Amino acid sequence: MDIQAEKLQLIEWLAKLNNANTLKRFIALKKEAEKDWWDELSSSEKAEIEEGLAQAHRGEVTTHQEVMSKYEKWR
Repeated sequence: MDIQAEKLQLIEWLAKLNNANTLKRFIALKKEAEKDWWDELSSSEKAEIEEGLAQAHRGEVTTHQEVMSKYEKWR
């Protein structure tokens, strides 16, 4: 069965669902799936990422080619 057909069957089943506990489990599953990874990071992790992005916007970057040529002797 293809995914679209399975989703339609699930929608039909969910529309007829009368069990509050099962519905709560589906709502919890939906909330878990919608979590943003950013919200799971610590404030220090967020600060480091934001600093890295700021450095990139300022052009303070090293290309992959530059790094590879620098460490070529260890290949």
